[in-house]
Amino acid sequence: MPQQKLDVYRDWLKISATNRPLNYYQILKLKTFEDNTAVIRDHYRKLNAYIRKFATGDYIDASQELLNELAKAMLCLTDKERKAEYDESLGRKSDAAEAPARSFAEILVRNRVVTPDNLKKAKSYADAVGLDLHMAIIQQRLAPQEQVMLAFAESEGLPFISLDEVPVDEYYAPQIDPNMARSHSFVPVMADMGRLILASPVPLSLDVEEQLRVLFDMPIRSAICTPAQVNAAIAKYYPRDAVQQVVRPAAKEAKKKGKEKDAAPEEAKPVKVKKSRPAAAPLTAQGKKNRVLISVMAFCFSMMIGFLGRGLLDSNSTTVERIIPALILAAVAVPTVWLIGSKIGEREED
Repeated sequence: MPQQKLDVYRDWLKISATNRPLNYYQILKLKTFEDNTAVIRDHYRKLNAYIRKFATGDYIDASQELLNELAKAMLCLTDKERKAEYDESLGRKSDAAEAPARSFAEILVRNRVVTPDNLKKAKSYADAVGLDLHMAIIQQRLAPQEQVMLAFAESEGLPFISLDEVPVDEYYAPQIDPNMARSHSFVPVMADMGRLILASPVPLSLDVEEQLRVLFDMPIRSAICTPAQVNAAIAKYYPRDAVQQVVRPAAKEAKKKGKEKDAAPEEAKPVKVKKSRPAAAPLTAQGKKNRVLISVMAFCFSMMIGFLGRGLLDSNSTTVERIIPALILAAVAVPTVWLIGSKIGEREED
């Protein structure tokens, strides 16, 4: 009897549903339209740890694909904006009234991440040094980084991501300007549902998002991670000597057709910046005056040399015979000295 083909959803996740593709709630084994981000994340982490046990031998590729699916499901369902869009696509009716959003401070106290006294201490420190509250709490070591960033992500309506669970995407990472990644503290983790997800301790500015949107021809979405993890990733992927890579048009066309990594994109090439010589500044009035004076002096000097030379060679030559060679010499000397005068004018202007 032939061996039954592996079905990772049935054999590993124990999902009995046969209709494919599965939606994100089914993949994470959640009730449909689950809204509790803590529950969603708990399911994700348990399944992530379980599937990693199969990441050996013949199952390496299958397990990695499933891990990516789990991560995409978690990132979507813990992102307030993307979850609303996804739920609507599944037929969810918008709620008449949403629960009021809690502030970062309220979430910290509710989840007992920090005490009210430590929160007050962190606020004073943040105001004194000009830091965001979540960074002040981390710097003061008033709570573990991950718990602080989880609360911050919830207050922003964004997903929290651990770079230990979802690594940096090595296809997109080389295409980002290293200076931009370092100065704004972010790394790319994956593309999902037509968006590129970037991990950062803070939501990216609209300016940075727009630059990356143009570069990759897709919208950008932030996911919150710990400062320690993003700093380690930046040190690895964007050292000081890192060079930005670019993808050839053929690879971008493959992505537009929905093939992305499966299309085996052409190898990226380093960006080469051609340095052009700066245009010379226009001459000042004094520079132009100097150029004219020098040219006139050259003409007179040429005439004198011409007369003198002709006279030395032939004392019986006429005046006209002496003028002709002088004019020829002046015709060569004047343009040459004109250029020299231009350079002098430029230097005087500088």
